[in-house]
Amino acid sequence: MPGLGTQLKRLGKHSVIYGLGGLVSRILAVLLLPLYTRYLTPSDYGKVETLIALTTVLGILLAMGITSAFFRFYFDSPDADQRRLVVRTSFWFTMGMATIGLVLGLALSSQISDVLFGSSSAADLVAASFVGLWAGMNWAQITSLFRVEERSVAFVVASVVNILVTVGATLVLVISLHQGPLGVIVGNFIGTLTVYFALLAYRREQLGLQFDRTLLREMNRFGLPLVPTAVFLWVTNFSDRFFLVKLTDTREVGLYSVGVRIASAMVLLLTAFRTAWPAFAYSIDDEREAKHTYGFVLTYLVVATTWVATGLTLLSPWFVEWLAAPAFSSASRVVGPLTFAAVAFGGYIVVAIGIGRARRTQFNWVVTGAAAAVNFALNVILIPRYEMMGAAIATVAAYLTMFLGMAWRAQRIYPVPYQWRRVVTAGLAGVALVVAGKLAGVGLGLAVALSLAYPLVLVPLGFYLPVERKAIGARLRLARP
Repeated sequence: MPGLGTQLKRLGKHSVIYGLGGLVSRILAVLLLPLYTRYLTPSDYGKVETLIALTTVLGILLAMGITSAFFRFYFDSPDADQRRLVVRTSFWFTMGMATIGLVLGLALSSQISDVLFGSSSAADLVAASFVGLWAGMNWAQITSLFRVEERSVAFVVASVVNILVTVGATLVLVISLHQGPLGVIVGNFIGTLTVYFALLAYRREQLGLQFDRTLLREMNRFGLPLVPTAVFLWVTNFSDRFFLVKLTDTREVGLYSVGVRIASAMVLLLTAFRTAWPAFAYSIDDEREAKHTYGFVLTYLVVATTWVATGLTLLSPWFVEWLAAPAFSSASRVVGPLTFAAVAFGGYIVVAIGIGRARRTQFNWVVTGAAAAVNFALNVILIPRYEMMGAAIATVAAYLTMFLGMAWRAQRIYPVPYQWRRVVTAGLAGVALVVAGKLAGVGLGLAVALSLAYPLVLVPLGFYLPVERKAIGARLRLARP
């Protein structure tokens, strides 16, 4: 039986490799900010982000939890033939639902534009967004094959090619052809479609004409209870764009979205982890070893995400100044709350796995529903007065509610020895550094110093275990010239 160190190294290996693809994606996304903020007005950018939010929730509803069910049933399948049946059933179901969404979106594009933006003038943007929805749903399903096979390098290669084609297409459409927000939306799915069709050819043997309705019903029984949870997660993560566009205007959505883009460096870390986590967590057969491993994973993830959140928050004014046009400078105010909200979301990802392992997902929606209700209420209360900062505060409160609620429920179903004192210490240390830096109005140099000081601040707080102190000391001695 592999030890804790071996298991964590395996998780770390796949997280790092998945993270390489995410790193390229996030770096290019940030580097494209000057393009977006100079060729698009805040209002244009707000429309793009609002449509991204719309297609995200529609993708959740149309997929009906099939990807989560795919992971569970693939690993439960006893032989290669059964696994192939799981793959094919999932593939054709996703293809069918995505096509239904595309047809309806194209037919109703004018009406959707009128509801969202008060006129049908953005119908072309809506129609293009639904093509992107079709591409994204099918891309997610076909690339999940690499994840269950733990072929993280192949996953990253496909992702990077997708990203590079997407960026090239976007540059041509926005700069050379002056297509504005339409160029951004179309550019975003050209790469996805290109690589998706290439993967269809590569996977042609696995993706044969086979579909099992009985298996699909069983998968839906597992996956459908997760849909309300995913929708509530969407409410927490994306609904603020709709509140902002209705209670303020598309310009405020554009400013807020630039802050979200800066904070997306945190999403890189979480995406890498979240991509590797389900396959890793479910692959540990021994229950005692699984619980022991999960406990340490939560602690180390909170440390890593809090450190990143601390740095992003302290340095956010300079990031926005370097990357965005002057009209977007106020976006830096929301970076801090959004990055620390992501810390809580990372904790939620870890603690929720126990419920999936126990196959007790039917009532996950209660926890995420409570978080969505908090988010909804605070958006209604805070946005009219505080605009985008109100949305950011609502996001923090919602994710904290979700993390604590899921931790409470998961511990009742699948108790894990989480290291709560260390988790709280790690989180509060980062918050304290940020508050100190903001109150003192530190310059760039001191902001960098405070960011780098985070792991040192944990020492007098008694965070590190003796074995960790010993390991850190050994590494420092090896690093000396």
